[in-house]
Amino acid sequence: MASDEPIRRRRRLPRWSDLTDVIDLRAFAPPTTEHRLARARSLGDLRAIARRRVPRAVFDYVDGGAESEISLARARAAYRDVHFHPAVLRDVSRVELGRVLLGKQSELPVVLAPTGYTRMMHHDGEVAVARAAARAGIPYTLSTMGTTSVEDLVAAEPTGRKWFQLYLWRDRAAGDDLVKRALAAGYDTLMLTVDTPVSGARLRDLRNGLTIPPMIGPRTLADMALHPRWWANLLTTDPLSFASFGSWKGTAAELADSLFDPSAGIDDLRRLRGAWPHSLVVKGIQTVEDARMVVDAGADGVVVSNHGGRQLDRAATPLRVLPHVRAAVGDRAEVFVDGGVRSGADVAAAIALGATGVLVGRAYLYGLMAGGERGVDRALDILRTELTRTLRLLGVAEIDALPNGRATLGDPAAGNAQS
Repeated sequence: MASDEPIRRRRRLPRWSDLTDVIDLRAFAPPTTEHRLARARSLGDLRAIARRRVPRAVFDYVDGGAESEISLARARAAYRDVHFHPAVLRDVSRVELGRVLLGKQSELPVVLAPTGYTRMMHHDGEVAVARAAARAGIPYTLSTMGTTSVEDLVAAEPTGRKWFQLYLWRDRAAGDDLVKRALAAGYDTLMLTVDTPVSGARLRDLRNGLTIPPMIGPRTLADMALHPRWWANLLTTDPLSFASFGSWKGTAAELADSLFDPSAGIDDLRRLRGAWPHSLVVKGIQTVEDARMVVDAGADGVVVSNHGGRQLDRAATPLRVLPHVRAAVGDRAEVFVDGGVRSGADVAAAIALGATGVLVGRAYLYGLMAGGERGVDRALDILRTELTRTLRLLGVAEIDALPNGRATLGDPAAGNAQS
């Protein structure tokens, strides 16, 4: 007959070997950069690390958008509205993430987008990003507003695929010279950004008093105490300056308004098409009409983009415009998209909805601020891991098979799903 008495275990003193089996000694390791990055499981984790490691004005420059940041919020909401439709009993033991982008193989359907003032985020700047991109086998796009010249970037990282991003300046001759230099240095794609007749109102930057380069004042001195390593790196490496033109002391918006030409038109694109013999991409497309117009003028690709929500607030959400642009241009041009991408699942969603490839900016800048070159590596590792897992769960063995009914974009107004 079973006893109702509770079982009592004999007590004993724990041995050291018992403790070593249950204590994770790695958790007590010194907080090195490698340790911090290894603990980051998502781009959100890298964002949190970045926020602690750089001055607030620098973080807000990367993280923020225009005016009330409505476009920024809508971009993230669009990815949350995606519905995946997985297939089961498919062989996904091996998954192919590579895809041909503008005639050349890329190991991921991802392009690192152009970002200005990159050495402000980390003193190694564009060189760190280009090296990480080369290791990952994906293109890196150098910005006109970059802090490393087209020639110096190639000298520092000669192996990876490089694109060059151009704004239409008031000084057309200076812009033409940049194009010639990029061509001579071996850049294989020119990306023309067309959504900046003037700078957007980035209120975080204005409230933070951000200047390029950062100026030292009472508020800055307090910030230096909180971020001594960032300031030490800034002050002990080459002066932070623009590589494509002379020095500037003012806000980013003032600089843009002094350089960019609000009178630019479609003839400028046709002229560039005649001067650039390789792939030409137009970034900043937000309507089907404009997509058709630039493809008719010779563009090999378009980027459906509202500048990451940093120009016109309340602009159309790129992911929602993407399927319509894809249908309009067909196979006449490749269609890329940017804005709001924070995971490999987001990359999969964009490809499934018709994108040839996805541009990411903030995603890798969080990694750069969190840990320099190693932080960019970590950001790309996270994207790769998440994209691989998403494809396997969707029952898709290769990225080229993804645009086959595997995702629909929900209509937040109607509450249903639509292709």
